[in-house]
Amino acid sequence: MTPAQLSATIVDALSTLVDQGALTLPDGVPAEVTVERPRQKGHGDYATNVALQLAKKAGTNPRALGELLAERLREADGVGDVEVAGPGFLNVTVEAGAQGRVAAEVVAAGTAYGHTDTLAGQRINVEFISANPTGPLHLGHTRWAVLGDAIGRVLSAAGADVTREFYINDRGVQMTRFAESIVAAALGEPTPEDGYAGGYVEDLARAVGEAQPGIFDLPAEERVAAVREVGYRLQLKDQQDQLESFHTHFDVWFSERSLHDGGRVPQTLQRLKDLGHVYEQDGALWMRTTDFGDDKDRVLIKSDGELTYFASDTAYYLDKRGRGFDHCIYLLGADHHGYVGRLRAMAACVGDDPDRTLDVMIGQLVKIMRDGQELKLSKRAGTIVTLQELAEEIGVDALRYSLARYPADSPLVLDVAEITKASNDNPVYYVQYAHARTCRMVENATDLGMALPGDDFDPSLLVHERDGQLLRALAEFPRVVASAAELREPHRIARYLEDTASVFNKWYDTKECRMLPQGDEPVTATNLARLVLVVATRTVFANGLGLLGVTAPERM
Repeated sequence: MTPAQLSATIVDALSTLVDQGALTLPDGVPAEVTVERPRQKGHGDYATNVALQLAKKAGTNPRALGELLAERLREADGVGDVEVAGPGFLNVTVEAGAQGRVAAEVVAAGTAYGHTDTLAGQRINVEFISANPTGPLHLGHTRWAVLGDAIGRVLSAAGADVTREFYINDRGVQMTRFAESIVAAALGEPTPEDGYAGGYVEDLARAVGEAQPGIFDLPAEERVAAVREVGYRLQLKDQQDQLESFHTHFDVWFSERSLHDGGRVPQTLQRLKDLGHVYEQDGALWMRTTDFGDDKDRVLIKSDGELTYFASDTAYYLDKRGRGFDHCIYLLGADHHGYVGRLRAMAACVGDDPDRTLDVMIGQLVKIMRDGQELKLSKRAGTIVTLQELAEEIGVDALRYSLARYPADSPLVLDVAEITKASNDNPVYYVQYAHARTCRMVENATDLGMALPGDDFDPSLLVHERDGQLLRALAEFPRVVASAAELREPHRIARYLEDTASVFNKWYDTKECRMLPQGDEPVTATNLARLVLVVATRTVFANGLGLLGVTAPERM
């Protein structure tokens, strides 16, 4: 019995008591009840404080309501016993068979186990990284490359229709400087002022020349424009390839230029004028964002007629909403705290409720240490550490997992030696090794001719205390995924996996819980029941690691 199933059982019991006239709830029976695993032994398999929550509304005291509900629950299928503790807490012990059935349910669901419909019907756009296409992705992008992707994965697992989007900043003076830097590198000239330097620019210059022979012989103005387009295309492809190899996938690569070429920026400005949220002052056009909580109004068109980034940002937001997204999530860097207020005000200016349609997350900085020194310089980029270099030195799995297991708003310092060592002290190794152990156990069972029992599976044989602990841990997975999605906190998945790996290892070390027969012992129904439990555990480890974009190796 999973927490969700027990929650539904408690709701049914409340409904029955109301229908029988034994209980009055003016606000109706809640749709769901919070069920938790107790921290102390002897407090049952699950606990709930529903009696304390509903007693006042029911016109009774929590203890009396708890006793009434406990009496009804003891008659429910799958419930072994219910104890009313303290002022009205209910400690529920489920029947061994009901608990053991969780293993079969996990195996039957396979890769879908952990998926829920808690966010079904929601169309969510997750925009992250959104780097300029003028250089390689670097350390500053790496955290969002992991967390943005993982957030998208858990939102999808919770039933949402998710689009992962990369906003390409391909308009503005930086693109011209980018092209001029490539030309300078190709012609052996000094890097222009405010231009781009580093070995990657020299690599790009060679690649541009190979992609379009004779391009550097064009007249100056024509040459810069041509190099800008070819260099942009090559650098963007490099970013896309790096991210795919880093297990980070985007559904949409959205060009900022397309907003202007397609006329959406002028359309946005006209809409804001129609809504009465813009005004002219000192020759510039302003959006009155202070009406909606911003610390100052924002310029849309400068006095020289140049459009600001905020004009593009507003048009882009409206474009997302026009594409049917109910909710837009922005994942921004640590230097973008000021964007929270202005983006919320912007959404309000165009007529939306930002509490409903907008979520702006700010990620904190990451430091990578090696031999006591912070990594700051790149072999190819000159002034930054690239994502590709980090992935090559640390490994994709170790880097992704280490970044995913902490909240986005916490500053993070990672040591290369610590996150790459093959030790149980290293969380990613600990979880991956637990998965590999389950794979080896299943292989050994296959060698002995053991196979999943199917309809002959007897869940009541999983009666040992360690069996129950592992089953309850597996049963918790869907709720952890749903919580991670609702709160946009994929680190909850990582911490759950580590806790479950600990529970599994304790189960594995318990002689009474052996899955394989010893010596000449025959294969028993209990051995087969525990094979189901091991396959279920393997499934949860693989599914959880998959939500973080980390592989689940069969051997370590």
